[in-house]
Amino acid sequence: MTLNAQNLFWSRAGNLVVDDVTVQPEIGQTVGLLGPNGSGKSSLLRLLAGISRPDRGEVTLDGTPLRRLGRRPLARRIAMVGQHAHTDVDITVHDVVRLGRIPHRDLFGQDPDEESAIARALRATGLADHARRTWSTLSGGERQRAQIARALAQEPGELLLDEPTNHLDIAHQLDILDLVTRLPVTTVVALHDLNLAAMFCDYILVLDRGGVAAHGTPAETLTERLVRDVYGVDATITIDDGVPVVRYRRSAVTPGTIP
Repeated sequence: MTLNAQNLFWSRAGNLVVDDVTVQPEIGQTVGLLGPNGSGKSSLLRLLAGISRPDRGEVTLDGTPLRRLGRRPLARRIAMVGQHAHTDVDITVHDVVRLGRIPHRDLFGQDPDEESAIARALRATGLADHARRTWSTLSGGERQRAQIARALAQEPGELLLDEPTNHLDIAHQLDILDLVTRLPVTTVVALHDLNLAAMFCDYILVLDRGGVAAHGTPAETLTERLVRDVYGVDATITIDDGVPVVRYRRSAVTPGTIP
């Protein structure tokens, strides 16, 4: 068993941001959360991580409601990588990754497995040779890798990522998602790029105004009608080796004019 979310409702500042959403990933599966800005992707991830509680519905981990689990055991199982990673302290990559071991320390702050777990996380993310580099010297892709390494050092069974490819060039986007989908964990990842989701996700959940607009495999979910209805744009979708490829159509606007 793994994370299971049933019929979640959640309002913020009087606005319904998650509207009757169910998520049931299989163990080891990569689930992509798609949808326009404000569709509820980040809010849903907060509920899945146990950071916030739904007004109605339940999130469980191996059948136990998250609300019954303490912060420490929850942090040992679920790791989250948010959109923005910033620090005013120029710490090393090794120290960033070490933060992931906090849930495993005993009452005296000891963790006998700390260094071995950090080493495994650095190797898994290709950062073993960068452990002593400082944060300010890292590229955007390297910083994202460091955050993923920090999450892996928690030794989670479930990994949640909120738009991990934002602000990365194409090569780093592919690199990060290839890394994430090869990890031996259950992953839920919010993405903007439909083609990347089609390439890397086993299952897709499309959100629109807080509710579920579609769900299923990429081939089942990514249709021309869905792109038009949810994103408000026209697109042509073809299938290449079983994977949907989305090609957007330009608006019929005369050059030099404002629509």
